[in-house]
Amino acid sequence: MVRQSAPKALKSKANGAVSNAKRAFAAAKTEVRKAAVPWKRKSTVVEEEEEGGEDNDFCGSCDEKENNIEDDDGEVEAAEDKVKKPALKKRKTTNKTTSKSKKTEDSSMPLATRTAVHSLKRAMYIGAHVSGAGGVQNSITNAVQIGANAFAVFLKSQRKWTSPPLAPEAKTQFHALLKQHNYDAAKFILPHGSYLVNLAQADATKAAQAFDNFVDDLQRCESLGIQLYNFHPGSTGGDTMAAACSRIAAQLNRSHKATESVVTVLENMCGSGNVVGSRFEELRDIIDQVEDKSRVGVCIDTCHAFAAGYDLRSPEAFAATVAEFDAVVGLKYLRAFHLNDSKAPLGSHRDLHANIGTGFLGLRAFHNIMNHEPFQNLPMVLETPIEDTGPDGKSFENKQIWADEIKLLESLIGQDADSLEFHAREVELQAKGASERKKIQDQVDKKAEKDAKKASRAGGAKKGRKKKKQDTDDEDESD
Repeated sequence: MVRQSAPKALKSKANGAVSNAKRAFAAAKTEVRKAAVPWKRKSTVVEEEEEGGEDNDFCGSCDEKENNIEDDDGEVEAAEDKVKKPALKKRKTTNKTTSKSKKTEDSSMPLATRTAVHSLKRAMYIGAHVSGAGGVQNSITNAVQIGANAFAVFLKSQRKWTSPPLAPEAKTQFHALLKQHNYDAAKFILPHGSYLVNLAQADATKAAQAFDNFVDDLQRCESLGIQLYNFHPGSTGGDTMAAACSRIAAQLNRSHKATESVVTVLENMCGSGNVVGSRFEELRDIIDQVEDKSRVGVCIDTCHAFAAGYDLRSPEAFAATVAEFDAVVGLKYLRAFHLNDSKAPLGSHRDLHANIGTGFLGLRAFHNIMNHEPFQNLPMVLETPIEDTGPDGKSFENKQIWADEIKLLESLIGQDADSLEFHAREVELQAKGASERKKIQDQVDKKAEKDAKKASRAGGAKKGRKKKKQDTDDEDESD
């Protein structure tokens, strides 16, 4: 009987051990979750304090951290399964911490080496609009990664009216990285203003809100040693263009008095709706009313210019557009470029950026720019699409596209546009963008046809009303 009761005692003891283990792991799991919540919230505060880029990047960082929390839960559950069924193989879990480390390591690896500008036949400083998420200092690392000699960045979230001030550590690291990587912040860094700001705003409350946001960015520039600040002029809001230009100039005059040195750089626009700045004359009218002319300039966006009707494609068209800009605004005010091809045709008034050489502008337009001597020593910033699809079918930002486009633009300097090499690349890039160009061209043609019919109907109705009035007048005269 003793020998028969021993197995029962052992079994009872084993069951008790398993129950205790279950409770222990359940308690451990609860503790992990409790610990995770405040840790996650704390990390979010740090991100907000150091924000300096697009909200997308900020949210992406949070998602990675949440994935790591879930991974901790998975490891607890895997261990619990092992106690329940010791004979089964341990469930395989993904080590997301290692994956995150690898991702961070990959993101810091250079995709292209920076070209020494003095080795080029012309001093063209080319880069892209990089992310400053996690702290403005990260923009420098991101610029180095793609081989950029110039770059743009949002100095704070461009989707919020108010943001925390720059963290002292971010400023310190920014200056240290500038020195380490030999960037001239005063000449070749071109921050972009918030899309929320409209300096042409007529409403007093909204105008004050826009002004405060604008000046905050200028002050951030000064604390970082940056001397150029690019922004969209604004919208008329239905008012006259002349009144809108005057309000923009007045806000610039106020902002210049509130700060010390930053040059406020007006960006030309594509001409849609009530937007200010699509015509060179509008930029001129703003500049004419700015009191301190040393603190105002222009950034030419090639896509916007083309969409507004300014041709840059052939050497002759390019020369004519440059001459017009010089006559109307003055080349002395040209301070920067945004280099973008256009998915939409000339004069379409559609702001659709395309990769270099794949759009309606084509490679020759950028060859014209890269070989124009007066355009040397200006920051030239790519804002071309970098969305790509991975082997898993998921979309991602492929920064290699910018790295390659920087090298492509640099290769155009001094290149013979009549050479077989140039022609082959031109044909290759045009073929790459052919389907997208056709799609947008079809949309533009349909809209033009619709507008023509609408105008025809309106014209017919007007003629009908005029004829009716004439008939009535004739009847009155006969009476």
